[in-house]
Amino acid sequence: MPLSLPSVLMMALDDYVRAREDAIATARRDLGVSELEAATLACIAEEPGIRPSDLRGRLGVTAAGVTTLVDRLIGRGLLRRELDTDDRRVNHIHLEVDLDAEPWVALRRFPREVESAVDAESADVARAAAEMLARITERVRARL
Repeated sequence: MPLSLPSVLMMALDDYVRAREDAIATARRDLGVSELEAATLACIAEEPGIRPSDLRGRLGVTAAGVTTLVDRLIGRGLLRRELDTDDRRVNHIHLEVDLDAEPWVALRRFPREVESAVDAESADVARAAAEMLARITERVRARL
C-alpha cells in the first residue's frame, strides 16, 4: 500500500528534525558548548544587554544557575557583563562572539538554510509546514 501524503510529509519532517538536531549537536560539540550554553548565546543574540533575571526566565534556570552559567561563559571569553549606567546594581549581558560569523554561525546554519528553502515556497505551503514543524519540535522537546 502506497504511503499517503501526510505519511510522506511526516517522514520528511521527522528526517528534518533528526538532521537539524544532529547538525546543531555537531556544531555544539565542535564549539565546545553545551545545549544550555548554546541556548544562552542565542537568547543574548536576540536581546543584547539582557538582564540576568530576564535570561533566567527565558532559560528556566535558577538565579544561582544563571549566575554560574554567565560567569563560566565570561571566563571563556564568550560573554561580557556591563553595569547599568543608571542603577549600578543591575547587570546587562552581551555577546563577545558574533553568532553570524564563523565558527559560531554553525549553531544557526541549518535552520537558516531551511528558512531559505521555505521562502521559495508559496505562503500557504510554508505556513502549513511551519505549523507542523512547530508541533513536531514541541513533541521532540517534550521527550527530552
